[in-house]
Amino acid sequence: MNTTRKTIITIFAILAVVLAIRCWFSLHSQPQLKPSDEVYNTVDALFTAITAHDQARLTMCEQRLTQYESAGQIPAAAAKRLTTVINSARAGQWDSAAQSLYEFIQAQRRELSATPNAPARTADTGRFVR
Repeated sequence: MNTTRKTIITIFAILAVVLAIRCWFSLHSQPQLKPSDEVYNTVDALFTAITAHDQARLTMCEQRLTQYESAGQIPAAAAKRLTTVINSARAGQWDSAAQSLYEFIQAQRRELSATPNAPARTADTGRFVR
């Protein structure tokens, strides 16, 4: 095998690895919510409903999230992920739904919308600060 052929194979191998890494990250990254106090509060209420195994609260959260999605306040990918979590809970898989929703919430990188005297969420830790 000559040097030119080895170089071409090496370049293609590197490109294949880079492409594989990019695909893996795009498939495994959590969709992001738009900065909205109402949406974040509803997602938090959804987590509470799921951990409490409360069907009535689950339904209320689902209805509010559907309204937010219709109003364009929730991106389609995030709405799909939340619907999957809700369907999982409805199927009786409360623990896995809670774990999935917890991971979704932890992966949110956006700041809450600015309201006076409201705690803001830091992008690096996800914790609330004043």
